[in-house]
Amino acid sequence: MLDLKRIREEPDVVRAGLTRRDASLGSVVEEILALDEQWRRATSSAESLRAMQRQQSEAVAAGKRSGADVEGELAQLKQVSEEVKGLVEQARVAQEQLDRALARLPNLPDPTAAPGPQDELVREVGEVPVLGFEPRDHLDLAGAMIDMDSGARLSGSRFAYLRGDLVMLELALVRWALEKLRGRGFEPVIPPVLVRERALYGTGFLPDTEQMIYSVPEDELFLVGTSEVALASLHDGEILEQEQLPLRYAGFSPCFRREAGAAGKDTRGIFRVHQFDKVEMFSFVAPEDSAAEHERILAIEEEILGELGLRYRVMNIAVTDLGNSAAKKYDCEAWLPGQGRYRELTSCSNTTDYQARRLNIRMRAGKGTQTLHTLNGTAVAVGRTLVALLENGQREDGGVDLPECLLPFGAPAALSPS
Repeated sequence: MLDLKRIREEPDVVRAGLTRRDASLGSVVEEILALDEQWRRATSSAESLRAMQRQQSEAVAAGKRSGADVEGELAQLKQVSEEVKGLVEQARVAQEQLDRALARLPNLPDPTAAPGPQDELVREVGEVPVLGFEPRDHLDLAGAMIDMDSGARLSGSRFAYLRGDLVMLELALVRWALEKLRGRGFEPVIPPVLVRERALYGTGFLPDTEQMIYSVPEDELFLVGTSEVALASLHDGEILEQEQLPLRYAGFSPCFRREAGAAGKDTRGIFRVHQFDKVEMFSFVAPEDSAAEHERILAIEEEILGELGLRYRVMNIAVTDLGNSAAKKYDCEAWLPGQGRYRELTSCSNTTDYQARRLNIRMRAGKGTQTLHTLNGTAVAVGRTLVALLENGQREDGGVDLPECLLPFGAPAALSPS
């Protein structure tokens, strides 16, 4: 949520920033300013009438004590009371409409976010592997270790059973990533994956991505699409001491996405599925530190990709493609020989004060408090990383060599030809 005070004081700046995302957002800013004026006018008038009401009540009480006729004053007092009720109702309605309008606004984009319409290439790292043979995709390489047919019979399309050595590879990958993040100051967390609506609203997924979210209506709960949702809510409503910051968490959880509207895209294999596991980084920082924290999270993502032996490129995402909460976002895209192109493996976003304001998370600075900043980044999206490891480690005989860094954590050195 944007700071209403800033919208009042710098409407042109806010309007210009939001129209970088979407030209239609300028009209929402005008709507907010009008509703804010209605709320302030009704509230101010109600307060003035309440002061008059108190004075008249005192006069009526004094008249009664002296035996005077106060029928006229009582009638006038009743009229003022009705006017106050009407103004209070006007203020309530304006406040509700104002809150709904504010909830529709995305975060202000960072000045350095790519202007669009295309993402900007930041850098490419590594050489595109020359295999010397026709590459296979991950599904051919995994064979029976990725059982899409049984998954579809059990749960429908885009669900899979992982089996055998691929399970050991996933667990090794997760443990390796968590150990690395713990060494970088991130506390490992296994959070709940069923959350209330407030958690999704607080992180900006509602109202925005309802079509992607699985819900359990009878319990008023939702399945998370990322542990970012639960990690952000870990300090919901709290005031943190500035000396506590930064607070960094590494969440591991299953994630669930309906992928509505994605029909026909990546339907083969496990690149885009409805259920997957992920290790997510999340940081709470002082506002002046969030830009540096964003680069720090990106550096960790790149370190992970580099140690896994993957060629990748970093993209600065166009403002028109940013999610509601992100002011700036980087994607790391790995080369997939089976597809012959780069595909997104990880992303990291600086959400500035947007999520913290919606969740009322503040820090104590000096004698007062202020809204802090939050950031998130994918350490390992397990399914997609498995795809990248299979396709980049493949041999001509159909076997797959795996990164040595995972062997101490229980990964096999190689996968046999399927």
